[in-house]
Amino acid sequence: MICAGIDAGSRAIKIVLLDSDRLEVVATGVVDQGVQQDALATQLFERLLADNRINRADVGRIVGTGYGRNILSIADTTITEITCHAAGVHHEIPEAATIVDIGGQDSKLLRVNADGGVRDFAMNDRCAAGTGRFLEIVASRLGIAIKSLGEFARGSKTPSAISSMCVVFAETEIVGLLASGARSEDIVAGVQASVASRVAAMAGRRLELPIIFTGGVAMVPGMDVALCAALGHPVTTPPCPQLTGALGAAILAARQVKSAPRAPSGRYHRGDARMCSIGISR
Repeated sequence: MICAGIDAGSRAIKIVLLDSDRLEVVATGVVDQGVQQDALATQLFERLLADNRINRADVGRIVGTGYGRNILSIADTTITEITCHAAGVHHEIPEAATIVDIGGQDSKLLRVNADGGVRDFAMNDRCAAGTGRFLEIVASRLGIAIKSLGEFARGSKTPSAISSMCVVFAETEIVGLLASGARSEDIVAGVQASVASRVAAMAGRRLELPIIFTGGVAMVPGMDVALCAALGHPVTTPPCPQLTGALGAAILAARQVKSAPRAPSGRYHRGDARMCSIGISR
């Protein structure tokens, strides 16, 4: 049986289709977020099914997570992204103790148990200065592709100090640096260090190893180096760091399927599983 996890994030919609028996990923898909979030998620889901020749009736459970989880009409239930990221990372890296997730509009630091459960977490969703949005603004301002940020940062000799705690003021600060002749390489290195330092501030001194770096920002070259320097510890990035939330949602969907009552024929009752309460957001 197939289970699905849909992570409707602030910048992208991610979907993972999972074989619930073997807990193996069958297919994944990512599409940029937009105004019609529900329609985009449904279209991506249907395309994944079609491309992989999976019948809709073979999908036993769909769990939604992320900012837009409550508008996903095809989801059977929703679970917070905190729980889903922990489950997804634990599946890929069971020894994970700390998870740093930096997305388009927020950053999170999770401390997890040996079984992948969340012990506690801290989140910054009030200011974009510690998120991927800041990197997008900087790349646009400097006229470079976001995938080139790492290359620019490596060319820095003296990273610029970005002191503003607000992304609007930080952008003004960057304009001033450009006007004063600062090199783009130094500005990029300074911005990456600034984003990483905000995460380090959330972590405080209580860091347990290993540290896993996830989220869309984990795919931006150079951010792993900046985060490692800010935390003072090495960080590990999963192969697909943008998909850990959707993967975790799919895994939790599979757990709900296995714990739900079965019909006399042995088939799963979708309606019965709505009573499951494993981390479900109401």
